[in-house]
Amino acid sequence: IFDLCGLKEYWLYLDRRLLCRLEDVYRSTVLKLRTSLYRYYVIHTIQVTSYRDAKTQEFFQKQASELQSQVEWRDWFILPFIPAPEQNPAFSPYFSRQWADTFLVSLHNFLSVLFQCMHILHFDAEVQKTTSLTEENERLCQLLFALQMESRDQREVDEMVHHRLPIYVQNMDRLGDTDLDLVLSQRPVGTATTPSRNFFSTFLPQGRRTPGKLPLFAGGSSPIQASVGRKDPPGGQVRGAFPSMINTSLLCVMLLVIARTVLSSMSSCCLQIPERRAETGEVEPLAETSGEPPELCSYGAAEGGGLSTEQPFIKLSQEEYGEHHSSIMHCRVDCSGRRVASLDVDGVIKVWSFNPIMQTKATIMSKSPLLSLEWATKPDRLLLLGSGVGTVRLYDTDAKKNLYEMNIDETHPRILSLACSPSGSSFVCSAAAVSRSGSVDSAAQLPIPVSGQLLLWDTKTVKQQLQFSLEPEPVAINCTAFNHNGNLLVTGAADGVIRLFDMQRYESAMSWRAHDGEVYSVEFSYDENTVFSIGEDGKFIQWNIHRCGVKQSEQVLPQDATGPFMLSGYSGYKQVQVPRGRLFAFDSEGQHVLTCSSSGGLIYRLTNGEPALESMLPLGGHKAPVVTVDWCSAVDCGTCLTASMDGKIKLSTLLAQSC
Repeated sequence: IFDLCGLKEYWLYLDRRLLCRLEDVYRSTVLKLRTSLYRYYVIHTIQVTSYRDAKTQEFFQKQASELQSQVEWRDWFILPFIPAPEQNPAFSPYFSRQWADTFLVSLHNFLSVLFQCMHILHFDAEVQKTTSLTEENERLCQLLFALQMESRDQREVDEMVHHRLPIYVQNMDRLGDTDLDLVLSQRPVGTATTPSRNFFSTFLPQGRRTPGKLPLFAGGSSPIQASVGRKDPPGGQVRGAFPSMINTSLLCVMLLVIARTVLSSMSSCCLQIPERRAETGEVEPLAETSGEPPELCSYGAAEGGGLSTEQPFIKLSQEEYGEHHSSIMHCRVDCSGRRVASLDVDGVIKVWSFNPIMQTKATIMSKSPLLSLEWATKPDRLLLLGSGVGTVRLYDTDAKKNLYEMNIDETHPRILSLACSPSGSSFVCSAAAVSRSGSVDSAAQLPIPVSGQLLLWDTKTVKQQLQFSLEPEPVAINCTAFNHNGNLLVTGAADGVIRLFDMQRYESAMSWRAHDGEVYSVEFSYDENTVFSIGEDGKFIQWNIHRCGVKQSEQVLPQDATGPFMLSGYSGYKQVQVPRGRLFAFDSEGQHVLTCSSSGGLIYRLTNGEPALESMLPLGGHKAPVVTVDWCSAVDCGTCLTASMDGKIKLSTLLAQSC
């Protein structure tokens, strides 16, 4: 009857399997039921006279460490020492029959509703879905490999077929002009656009052709009549009269064509056949072939009809997350690649997952405006939220509650940027004054940059460690980024200066004027010997950190990639947004970069020459300008996030092609 251990174990079992899965709003109800259950047990031990002293004291001895800190149990520890507790005004209601019946009915109803509404996990359906997706992915990879091989072979065939034969071949004695004309006439008109044509089948005699591949000629004449211009010899002499001559001619023609192809491939890598000549069947001479230089044979060349280099990525799928109802400011994936946190201009934060299905995990709404966010590295469930009133909150996405709220500085209330160190022990906070509004015009009229601070906070003690010195004057820091081990910190400021800090000495290592105007986004390169930046002047620049202020490359980007971003609507509606989130992101190997554009993300390849960027793959999918991007390579397939001004977030899954 009085099994206290069994009662506690059963309640812990219910809490572990059911109660912990409830929303936070029901947490107080669960705590009240547990308190009432323990009180019901204590009252029952007192009512049974034979067990009164032993069981009552046993309960308080075993539960003292747990209950002594709780306010609702403070007066109950004197219960074993009261002669008649049922007559005490503080305890008499609990000895009534009405209280006991009310508690039992409440507990019964709560558990009944909980069992009926319990979420049933569909493990079998998830396993089947995962298995089917894996099989489909493998099948698509095999199909893709086969298509790539066929496309590569066909390109080689087309390059060899489209080379004009030397003139002297047509006039060689005893080579057989008739056979050469026969060979040329048997090549169909649309060879340049016929992927199923094989190189050697072009030179086979007519008798070995399949009926489905015979070319059609006007007037119903045979191929030989159409090409040579004379009648067939009687008795079918065309088929049997020149077997040895045709074989010899074919051998010579093939050898000459192959030699011509090898020589031409050394001087040209991008062969482009004009559309007009492809339709008429004429072959463009090699000397007149027009094509882009090898370094420009990319997505732009493919759009123009030329042969482009093989794409480094394949877009497997593109999904949309549409839970936001206003323009996105920030969109970041955590370090594990499992969750995404997105913030819009209304201050609403959504924490959501995309693997295996897209699902919202938490919604955070704040009374004060939110300006920045950053995932903590250790543990990765924590989220740093910077507000516009000088506070930074540490939010637990699993427990769905705030752990701490730190007051940064009242004179610099706008938290523009947050960056957590790779070790997770500290984070950097950029705070700015309120003199700058969100519009572009007001920012352009400022005579001097907005003042600001750069602070280092300890995540364990939740205290400020130090304030960095910003030379020549305190200025607002727009963007921050650590290197892989946290020894270096790079920042971009409103005065156009990039500052590099030594985090072991907590001092500035170097700084240089990087852009005309503000620095919007800055990141370390893959080898961390350089940093990349995008500024208000619309330039994407690579800087050498070993030589202060030395550019390694520079590229002017379109305005829709650097901001300010504009969205127009009906009746003269116009929305302008200054860049706040990350404007570019690298892949796992640092060879490709994802940027913003007016209709979706755009992937470039980093080059060592000029131009610095080579357009490779547009992701598309957006109807409004993309304002921030992120690239996650923590999973098998790379995931690109592009967020736009209409509140839509596109998640593009890419498959990297092995070279």
